[in-house]
Amino acid sequence: MIGGLLTGIATSPWMRAALRYGAIVLAVLLFLLSLRRSGERAGRFAERLETTEKANDVQRQMLEAAARRPRDRNELAQRLRGGRF
Repeated sequence: MIGGLLTGIATSPWMRAALRYGAIVLAVLLFLLSLRRSGERAGRFAERLETTEKANDVQRQMLEAAARRPRDRNELAQRLRGGRF
């Protein structure tokens, strides 16, 4: 009896229209939620990329400083005498 009642309600034109519009609203809401999550992920990725770039810049500066370091005591003495240190 209840199954027949539900089938009768579900087949009425106004109920089918309501279900159709409800499904459309649900699809739009799910799309917007997915879009929001994608934006949040993109923001976190941009922050990680910026942090990585800063770390790479610091490492590059350290390598350049190490490359300019005097190799031995004689080179250090020459730089100090020449005023290039």
